[in-house]
Amino acid sequence: MRLAINLILSLGMLALCTWLVWPDGDTRKELHGVFAAMDWANFARYVAAYLGLQVVVHLCRSLRWNHLLAPLGVKVPVGPLLAISSVGFMAILAFPARLGEFVRPGLLRKGRYTTASAALGTVAVERIVDGLVISLLVFGAFFVHRGPGAPGWMMPTAYFALAVFTTALVFLLFAMRWPERTVRFGIALTLLPRFAPRIAAAIEHRLLDMIRGFAAIKHVRSLVPFLIWSAVYWAVNGLGMWVLARAFGLDLPLIGAYATMGLLGVGLMLPNSPGLVGQFQWFTLLGLSLYLGFNPREVAPHTGLYPFAFAFAFTLYLIQVVWYVAMGIIGLATPWVSLHDLWAARKLAPETDAAGDLAPARGNGEAAAVVAQPPGGSPAEPQAESPAEPPAELPRASGERS
Repeated sequence: MRLAINLILSLGMLALCTWLVWPDGDTRKELHGVFAAMDWANFARYVAAYLGLQVVVHLCRSLRWNHLLAPLGVKVPVGPLLAISSVGFMAILAFPARLGEFVRPGLLRKGRYTTASAALGTVAVERIVDGLVISLLVFGAFFVHRGPGAPGWMMPTAYFALAVFTTALVFLLFAMRWPERTVRFGIALTLLPRFAPRIAAAIEHRLLDMIRGFAAIKHVRSLVPFLIWSAVYWAVNGLGMWVLARAFGLDLPLIGAYATMGLLGVGLMLPNSPGLVGQFQWFTLLGLSLYLGFNPREVAPHTGLYPFAFAFAFTLYLIQVVWYVAMGIIGLATPWVSLHDLWAARKLAPETDAAGDLAPARGNGEAAAVVAQPPGGSPAEPQAESPAEPPAELPRASGERS
C-alpha cells in the first residue's frame, strides 16, 4: 500500500512539474535563439570547468559513506565503494518514489559487507545531514533575501524545510538513546500492533537493525570526517552551479547559486518523478527567479532572462543525467556490481545470517564485525569476531514492503 501511494505521488509530481515547465511553441523559439547566439568556445570552457568540479562532487559523495559504515565494523575498499555508490546514484535518478535509496544498502548486503537494514540506517543519517545542510542554506539565503518584494512562498518554504529535517534529527537522536522505546512508540502511532501484529513485529525488527546504522552519530572519529566530506561536497556542488550559470551569461550571485542548489535539493527530497523530469527543472527555475528577477510562470513571449534561465535549467539537468547514467554504467561494468545485483537490490530482501556471512549487532548496541568479501575481489581485513548467535529470522508478512 505504501509503495502504491509513493508511486501515485511520484507520477503526480511528474505530471505537475512537467506541466509547469513544458515549453510551448514561443518558448521553444526563444530557446532556439539562446542557443543560436551561444559562443560555443566559451560555453565549452565553462562546461569543462563544471565537469571538473563534478568529479570532486562525485568522489566526495561516494567516499564519505565509508565513515558512516565504519562504526558497523565495515570498511569497503575504494573500488567497490565507488562502483556501488555510482550504481546507487543512477538508481536514485532513474527509479520513481525514491526506490533508488534502497539500492546502495541492497548492494552492500549482496557483497556481504553488512545487513541491508543497518546500511539503510547509514543512508538515513546521510539524508538527514544533507537535508539539514540544504535547509540551513535555504533558510539563511532566503532570510537575507527577504523583503517587501519577496514572493509569499519563500520564507514558509524555508521554515518548513528546516522544521522537517530538525524533527528528523530529533527522532534520530531519540532512537540512538532509547531505540526500543522510540521504535515501539513510532509503530504504535500507526496502529499496526493492533491490526497487524506480525507485520508490526517484522517492521520493529527491521527498524532496530536499521538503528545500528545510526552508530556514526556517537562516534566522533567517524562523524567529523563525514561532515568534512559533506561540507566539501555541498560547497563544490554550489560552486559548479555558479560556474555553469556563467556559460549562459547569467549574473547569478554566489549566494544565489547556493540558494538555488538548496531549494533544488529540498524539492528533490519529495517523492521524485521518474528521472526527476520536470521536478528538477521547475525547482531550479524557482530558485533562479529569486535572484534574476523573472516570473517562472510568465506566459510567452517572455521578458528578461527567463529564456536563458530555462536553457540553463535544462542543460544542467541534461549534464546531470548523462553524468550519473555514465557513472552507473561504468559501475555495472566493474567486477563488483552486475545488472542482476542492481535489479535484486532495488528492494530490500529479508536479512539472513544462516550461512554466517553477516554478523548480528551486539547486545550493547555496538556493531559486530564482519569479514567483508566483495564480489570478484579479495576479502577485506577481518575484524574481531562476535560471540553472539545470529537472531532467528522473522517471518515476512504478505505484502510487506521492505
